Amino acid sequence: MTAPREFTYVGTRPIRHDGVDKVTGRASYGADMTWPGMLHGFVLRSPHAHARIVSIDTSAAEAMPGVQAVITGRDLPETTAKIALGEAAIDLRDIGDNVIARTKVLYHGHAVAAVAATTLDIARRAAETIAVVYDVLEPVMSIDRAIAADAPILHPAMRTKGAAAGAGEPSNVASRMELKRGDLDAGFADADLVVEREFRTPMVHQGYIEPHACIARCGEDGRAVVWCTTQGPFVVRDACAAITGLDPAHVKVIPSEIGGGFGGKIVVYLEPLALALSRKAQRPVKMVMGRDDVFRATGPTSGSKIRVKLGAKRDGTFVAASASLWYEAGAYSGSPAGAGAMCALAPYRIANFFIEAYDVVVNKPKVAAYRAPGSPIAAFAIESVVDEIARELKIDPIELRFKNASEEGDRAPYGPKYGPIGLKAVLDAARNHPHWRAPLGANHGRGIAVGFWFNAGMNSSATVTVNADGSAAVVTGNPDIGGTRAAQAIMVAEELGIPVDRVRSNVGDTDGSGYTDVTGGSRVCYATGMAVIRAAEDAREQLRARAATIWNVSKDAVEWTDGRAIPPPATEKASAMTVAELAAKMTHTGGPIVGRASLYAPMAGPAFGAHICDLDVDRETGCSRVVRYTVFQDVGRAVHPSYVEGQMQGGAAQGIGWALNEGYVYSADGVMENAGFLDYRMPVASDLPMIDTVIVEVANPLHPYGVRGVGEVPIAPPLAAVANAMRDATGIRFTELPLSPPRVLEAIEAATAIPVQV
Repeated sequence: MTAPREFTYVGTRPIRHDGVDKVTGRASYGADMTWPGMLHGFVLRSPHAHARIVSIDTSAAEAMPGVQAVITGRDLPETTAKIALGEAAIDLRDIGDNVIARTKVLYHGHAVAAVAATTLDIARRAAETIAVVYDVLEPVMSIDRAIAADAPILHPAMRTKGAAAGAGEPSNVASRMELKRGDLDAGFADADLVVEREFRTPMVHQGYIEPHACIARCGEDGRAVVWCTTQGPFVVRDACAAITGLDPAHVKVIPSEIGGGFGGKIVVYLEPLALALSRKAQRPVKMVMGRDDVFRATGPTSGSKIRVKLGAKRDGTFVAASASLWYEAGAYSGSPAGAGAMCALAPYRIANFFIEAYDVVVNKPKVAAYRAPGSPIAAFAIESVVDEIARELKIDPIELRFKNASEEGDRAPYGPKYGPIGLKAVLDAARNHPHWRAPLGANHGRGIAVGFWFNAGMNSSATVTVNADGSAAVVTGNPDIGGTRAAQAIMVAEELGIPVDRVRSNVGDTDGSGYTDVTGGSRVCYATGMAVIRAAEDAREQLRARAATIWNVSKDAVEWTDGRAIPPPATEKASAMTVAELAAKMTHTGGPIVGRASLYAPMAGPAFGAHICDLDVDRETGCSRVVRYTVFQDVGRAVHPSYVEGQMQGGAAQGIGWALNEGYVYSADGVMENAGFLDYRMPVASDLPMIDTVIVEVANPLHPYGVRGVGEVPIAPPLAAVANAMRDATGIRFTELPLSPPRVLEAIEAATAIPVQV
């Protein structure tokens, strides 16, 4: 952006375009679709966390009246292809094996067979008759066990990519990467204070309300249609085609409304099974996961072990840091350990550092993206140690962070120099906010933490159609999980100069929209928004050309102001024309007006946030309650401030739940024991105060409006902000999450126990 731009619609808060359909129940979600002749599918899942499949006998199920098709892993071809599944290239052999096991089950709930029948009850009963013989193996349920010398190996062919030594031996460590700069030993030798801690976090789930659901039809000609709840219809198309052996050109994917995703609805689970069953039965097949299957068999985010060491001078200057990050990948490689390494030290200028990150397979479900994947875990460890440094040096924790904060021109730990970034502006807003100086009550503690996400770019396409009445319609291929349809309508209104309520915003299917990468990485308002702006500009230029035709002047002589074409001075019998007036004449001036744009956007401007948390701790029960919470974030430019605030509040709420209560609980033999919302304790509205928000806007020069991604940064700071508040309230530094009442009470009682005199 060369100069500040005055906006008419950007920054306003129109009512969301999809709101009425959702509150009245008219919106169609994944499980809402019904097709003629439809069958119901059910998945048989493994009762073991780690076992070889000796044999599967499906004959009894196939003979049951009402059963139309039964499949096992033998019915799907193996593939070695890789596709851009979301934000990284993924091995489709692993994805296919995760969809349905072929020779070995690798977690409790791993699919081993699927049945399609005329009713769901018949399909379920038929699945129960399938006889599977297992050779049960020892499950690997922790990072420590996975990396032990005598650990069972999940994948005999796996070798550690990036290993310095020993890469030739089978391993449960899928990969290792490192980032480094300067002289680490000299840096720590120069430090006046060094703090070193080890931290652990459990696997946690995204907690979307709507379970995975789809309906698929594969016709006699091999052409297929899939309706499903997804964050990326093109991902579903390409993955389903590869896993089932179909031609991608013959697969059409229609995204439904989505009842939450947060990264967890990128990977395919049911869709290839529904297609394979439909191909075999020659009828449509509908499949919907139960909530326990969602927890047991879809991707949570990683559990972790992190070792952090941070050195500082007496004046608070950070001089050296090292971090070892071990992330659980679940049954197949692909944890966000690398992203965690990139984010860990991103907020700070540190001359000497070393970061290593390990991707470790264990007998748990394959992890999936969860809102800033990898960043919250790393921030929990780093920001807890930063808090310790501030306490030891008796420096205000915001001032310590401000002193060491990255700014424009600094080089990020992962390589490039930062452009304009807003971390210092965010910290300045936090230290000047009334929350930071407000008095605390008894048993209350206050914590602060910062967080980072680099935000993605990738491929996006958009079309903007101008209708004969002067209204417009915009179509993109990004499912809307955060208000992006409203933001895109605002962008079209801004460029054409028509009211927002005259713009209809739509999510297209894979045949009706240009190729567009997944809704994730905080990329949609940024990257797809750029495509929408360019498509609207294209439509606007066509309108200018139509005006030039009407006035018999050159297009360059026509100006565009406030939604009107302005004729050149002294043009005879010519006056300004609105979009509606020009659109009404389009049939006679060249035909329909459709603006188009496709682009590959560079990685979006990185973004930072800071959170302040006040926590009330009951020292007699260990129960804690967030009593005040404020989120500060550099958003670049808030296109629709209400949705930006909602993203900030939603991320904070999820992070608070992660910090205080959430976590997968497994038995010794690998069975998840809290696979449901009654036992997996997520915060509800009554658990939280009103989460206050402060929007900071430091324009991102890569975007025409200055937009940065906003959806992922707000989940990065809460784990540490809550933990730092707990330290302030109790005097105890907790290094393992969640901070559940039993864990907190045990620590309080241990800290206050009177030593026994011998």
